[in-house]
Amino acid sequence: MKALILAGGFGTRLSEETDLKPKPMVEIGGKPILWHIMKMYSTYGISEFIILLGYKGYYIKEYFANYFLHQSNVTIDLKNNNLEIHNNSSEPWKVTLLDTGLHTMTGGRIKQAKEYVNNETFLLTYGDGVSDVDIKKSIEFHRTHKKALTMTSVQPDSRFGNLNLGSGDRVEKFAEKAKEDSPWINAGFFVCEPKIFDYISDDLQCVFEQDPLEKLTEDGELFTYKHDGFWQCMDTLRDNKQLNNMWDANKAKWKIWN
Repeated sequence: MKALILAGGFGTRLSEETDLKPKPMVEIGGKPILWHIMKMYSTYGISEFIILLGYKGYYIKEYFANYFLHQSNVTIDLKNNNLEIHNNSSEPWKVTLLDTGLHTMTGGRIKQAKEYVNNETFLLTYGDGVSDVDIKKSIEFHRTHKKALTMTSVQPDSRFGNLNLGSGDRVEKFAEKAKEDSPWINAGFFVCEPKIFDYISDDLQCVFEQDPLEKLTEDGELFTYKHDGFWQCMDTLRDNKQLNNMWDANKAKWKIWN
């Protein structure tokens, strides 16, 4: 089974980092968040990836083209242009890198991968979120309903408390918002049937999270796998700092590999 990873957005809310590199290459613990996502999938036996590139896609291409240099000790004979790898710590991954356009939206990027999934069930996620979601169980759940799409959903912790106001706008009570009071949201980590391509137009500006998901919902083709464990999207520098702090403190809940 292949996993598609959306990795083409501009990441404007993380511009301090993304002025130089694409968002999926922003690092956690010295490794791109894209690498962390792939390691998570790899734990469940997923070793074939299709990376949907856009903004600064060449950066991601160069990373994988030179993966041995990033991961191993090497000797380079400049005279003969020979490269000797001393400790092969590479991953057993097959990675397809697709240029899907600089300004293409999510649906337009996904549609361009149609010929690469070989009319088989495939996985899909965003290149900026980590989780300890059980991919195997999400696939098993997907197979029970036999519909086109399963979306993992989560209830994120609220960053804000609730205010109960009285007369004259006096605060009568302040309480932290309980997680169970939060709405379920799209966390990515989709399980997809090739049928979803029928719901995505050929317009490069098609946004997957709009018309396609709405039509799939109307047709009863969208189910959700509820995940009550860890999930974190890296939208801002605050998020990046939080994830790096977790990694440095050996409290990275998404690290499900040895």
